[in-house]
Amino acid sequence: MSTSYQIGDYRETYRTFRLEVPERFNWAYEVFDLWGRDANKVAMVWVSPEGKSRQVTFHKFGERSRRAANAFAGIGARPGDRVFIMLPRIVEWWEVVLGCIRGRFVSVPGTTLLTVKDIAYRINQAGAKVAVTDRDNLDKLLAAREECPSLEQVIVIGGARGLLNYEGLLRSASPNLANPRNPSSDPLMLYFTSGTTGYPKMVLNTHATYPIGHVITGKFWLDNRPSDLHWTLSDTGWAQCAWTSFFAPWNMGAAIFIWDARGKFDPEATLRKFEEHPITTFFAPPTAYRMMLLEDLGRFKPKALRHCVGAGEAVTPELVEAWRAKTGHHIHEGYGQTETTLCVASFPGLPYKPGSMGVAAPGFQVAIMDEQGREAPPGQEGEVAIRVKPQRPVGLFIEYWKHFEGTAKAFRGDWYFTGDRASRDEDGYFYFVGRADDVIGSASYRIGPFEVESALAEHPAVAEAAVIGSPDALRGEVVKAFVVLAPGHAPSEALVAELQEHVKRVTAPYKYPREVEFIAELPKTISGKIRRTELRQRERERKLFKG
Repeated sequence: MSTSYQIGDYRETYRTFRLEVPERFNWAYEVFDLWGRDANKVAMVWVSPEGKSRQVTFHKFGERSRRAANAFAGIGARPGDRVFIMLPRIVEWWEVVLGCIRGRFVSVPGTTLLTVKDIAYRINQAGAKVAVTDRDNLDKLLAAREECPSLEQVIVIGGARGLLNYEGLLRSASPNLANPRNPSSDPLMLYFTSGTTGYPKMVLNTHATYPIGHVITGKFWLDNRPSDLHWTLSDTGWAQCAWTSFFAPWNMGAAIFIWDARGKFDPEATLRKFEEHPITTFFAPPTAYRMMLLEDLGRFKPKALRHCVGAGEAVTPELVEAWRAKTGHHIHEGYGQTETTLCVASFPGLPYKPGSMGVAAPGFQVAIMDEQGREAPPGQEGEVAIRVKPQRPVGLFIEYWKHFEGTAKAFRGDWYFTGDRASRDEDGYFYFVGRADDVIGSASYRIGPFEVESALAEHPAVAEAAVIGSPDALRGEVVKAFVVLAPGHAPSEALVAELQEHVKRVTAPYKYPREVEFIAELPKTISGKIRRTELRQRERERKLFKG
């Protein structure tokens, strides 16, 4: 029988567990390659959109990613250069990210949902020198390239006339590359996270933060073992993919399951994958669980499923009970951010408290802070904060790169302030309330209102717009826009549809307002700032009364 990696005596584990950070560290060589010493050990089971599957070993990934690192260096990339990666769930995404780690290039993942404007913004902010995409997304990248002076090379998976062919580069590159033994403090990845008053900020992680910090995620939350096949539902552009479809399971030697599903989420087809493949552990956002619960779960017989986790939005007691009643499995909630690794979790082996997202992860001192910046007593709502002094947690990001103001706002005194609100009981269990700022959490997407408002403002019919998250039973929240029309324009269903399509074109489609309400004027402060809080309260009351 496999050894359980459950947390055991939580208080003792929390007190004694330490993550060691060597002065020099490259995860690809010192963790990933250790699993590749067994040439037959499977690292990934990949399934194409048509349903064809293949296995990729740690050994093969090692060879291909070393070739990728050498290939990037051969076209002029140097350690520290940023590599923008926009790919669907294809094997090459994992090869490229591994290659970036080996070559000390800074990977900048982006979702394939990005528009031309989004792509240009990210490449320019990151100063990316190299971009990697596939033929399906090439047109958008080439359109953005005209506005990106830093971008020197475009690599295409599948090839394209006049551009660098990924396979051709790998064939001519050496499969040998020694461990650079780089400082563990070197930059590793840049992810973009949504903001409330400006465009997305860049979250900088090092060779130590994500790779080493996610030992906690893989060992205690995913409960992964070398014999596991773990599946995470996540686009490659989100930090969740790096969390639980890269570092965490591979830290533990588990194989990852990847289904390159295209288009809208299909709950029935998702459930069938558990019958077709021996998936043992599973991550999904609560919205996906709720959609799967609408299916006749009695028809599905998973081969090997034993453990389920969820995050990205609140895992409600009703969802936990419904999933357990129909599948026999508990959903273990986890909490963290793009800026962190796992901070709080409902760890397997610990008593479950309905409504709680769990307890602080080993290595993190987590507190609830009041408005004066003092620790709040049990039961009082406040902002979730992580202690960074005298010792900084291993899994915490370094800074918002090139954003001094955002970094200074987040790191105050001895604490990192997350921007999330919660409470904590006497037993140390945390209860999530919501964002302290205006970021919208919709079906695990984090959407900053500023980008949507900016897109709406470009339409000639819009004089002003304010965007909030409106409560929704399936998605947690949906994007709602309050729009003040410009003179000469009248409210209509046709205009609502026109505004929605306009936002889809200007910014990423998942950000479009599913609800639009025309309003005579927006509530504002004396200084002229929009009072989104008032709009949110009005919306909650409206839906409560309606429901």
